[in-house]
Amino acid sequence: MSGIGPVESVDSPEANGSYEVIGGDPPHLTDRWHTLSPRTRRAVLTAGAVAVLGVGAVLLPPVHTSRQSDPQPPTPWPANVTEWRYVGLAQTTDSPTTTGFFRFAVAVDSGPAVTLRVTGAAFDGLTAEAVPEPSFTVHTGATRRVTVEISVSDCSGLPLNADLAFLDVTLRNTRAIQRHSFIFGASYSKDLSQLLHRACSTTNSRPGPRPSGSAGSQNVDPG
Repeated sequence: MSGIGPVESVDSPEANGSYEVIGGDPPHLTDRWHTLSPRTRRAVLTAGAVAVLGVGAVLLPPVHTSRQSDPQPPTPWPANVTEWRYVGLAQTTDSPTTTGFFRFAVAVDSGPAVTLRVTGAAFDGLTAEAVPEPSFTVHTGATRRVTVEISVSDCSGLPLNADLAFLDVTLRNTRAIQRHSFIFGASYSKDLSQLLHRACSTTNSRPGPRPSGSAGSQNVDPG
C-alpha cells in the first residue's frame, strides 16, 4: 500500500494526547437510553405499548361470538297436556244390558305423542277399556275419537245415579308414565246412570260412596 504513513498508536502521548479510533463500535442502545430524560423514556414506553397492541389486533384472528341457542323447554308431563271431552253414546246394536259404549275426543296440546290406556270407570263393580284397541296413541295437535266400553260386573254397592263420574287412565310419553283421573260433566254422568239403571234396577243396589279418582283430575269436561 502506498501513500499511507504509519498509524500512530492510540496510546501515543503526542498531540496533546489526542488519538484516532479506528474501527470503534458506535454507542450502544442502553448507553443512549440512560442519557434520555425520565419524561422522554415514559413517552417512548407509551408509544411502544400502543404499537404492540396495534400489531396484536392485526395478527390475532377475529373472535366470532356466536349467540347461544335458547334452551329447549323440558318435555311436559303427559297428564298436563292431554284433554278429554265426552262426545256421547256410541251407536251400538244388540249390546247386553250390562254394557255401554261411550265416545270421547282426546287431544294432546304440546310435547311428544301420548299413549293412553283406560283402566277404570269411577266405581267398584264397573270395568272399562278402550275398544277395539285398549291402548292408543294421540299425536300433538291431533284429536282422536275413542270408544270406551263400560260394563257392570257387580251391582252391589253401585249407585244408580252416578255423580261426578270419571275415567281412570294411564298416560305415557317420553318423560313419564302417569295414572290420572279425568272427570266429566252432566252429560256423561246422565248416560252412565242410564247404564246403571238398566243393569241394576232389578237388584237391591244401595247408594255407594262418591267416586274418588286414583290421581288428581284436570281438564274437567263440563258437558
